Amino acid sequence: MDRTTRHSETRYGNRPTMKDVAARAGVGLKTVSRVVNSEPGVTPDTERRVQEAIDALGFRRNDSARVLRKGRTASIGLVLEDLADPFYGPLSRAVEEVARAHGALLINGSSAEDPEREQELVLALCARRVDGLIVIPAGDDHRYLEPEIKAGIATVFVDRPAGRVDADMVLSDSFGGSREGVAHLIAHGHRRIGFIGDQPRIHTATERLRGYHAAMTDAGITVEGSWVSLGSTEPGRVRAAAEAMLGGPEPVTALFAGNNRVTVTAVRVIAEQDRPVALVGFDDIELADLLGITVISQDAAAVGRTAAEHLFRRLDGADHAPARVELPTTLIPRGSGELPPA
Repeated sequence: MDRTTRHSETRYGNRPTMKDVAARAGVGLKTVSRVVNSEPGVTPDTERRVQEAIDALGFRRNDSARVLRKGRTASIGLVLEDLADPFYGPLSRAVEEVARAHGALLINGSSAEDPEREQELVLALCARRVDGLIVIPAGDDHRYLEPEIKAGIATVFVDRPAGRVDADMVLSDSFGGSREGVAHLIAHGHRRIGFIGDQPRIHTATERLRGYHAAMTDAGITVEGSWVSLGSTEPGRVRAAAEAMLGGPEPVTALFAGNNRVTVTAVRVIAEQDRPVALVGFDDIELADLLGITVISQDAAAVGRTAAEHLFRRLDGADHAPARVELPTTLIPRGSGELPPA
């Protein structure tokens, strides 16, 4: 045996087993098992000796063996669009809190808005035998999940509906929120209102555009094609769209931003203008209160908590028809959406 091998064994060694704990505590294996699994039938003095042995040896329960016995992993998967998006921070934390309350571990992953990556990640989580999934869809065809759902993996879709499968979903009212935000601009005198949104294949983007059109129609305003732009939320694309709407002989006097990333770029472009431009953004952003940005706010934590609670109800045996829950949004006026037309 060379020095490298000896060093590796010394450094890492083998995990202590229940046999090691039993030997150190002077008890039988069954007694250790009862203590480890919080089962009755052990005297306080014996439990203390076993716990002292566990602490001294650094023993940790092997949950893999319990999984084989019980058929449950006490873990759930959460597939997000983008871990860096501030909307998903409170959503993920709320899911984790519910999972923890049910004694389950949460495993996070990001699809990066790529349908193939979403499928790869979801199936990898299924292969690791998670008990349930919460998915923010990147694609629009989720039939690949049908065998997993039939096999018992509870699944809830969040923020956007599932594609071509029946499953529980928890959404925010994108249509109603957008309609309210645009109506707010109209109420403050605006008639030329630009809409900059996300990719047209994304459910929330099309719903928010639909809300924009509904508010404009309600007010009897005919929308010009140059007032609407859907596409990537990459800053360069959003900047070009905003500058085009704000330029020319008949510029828009207000912008409605379809999500938080669009809002951030819109704020920068508006700051460079030589005239005031009203702005309402969908989704709150950091420092929006200090910057005076009017927003349509989603309760991301409520979305995550509601989705997780639905998931665990399914895991506890609920077998009702797939439910669609739509949570309301809130208009928060802070100044930018209350500016009159220049």
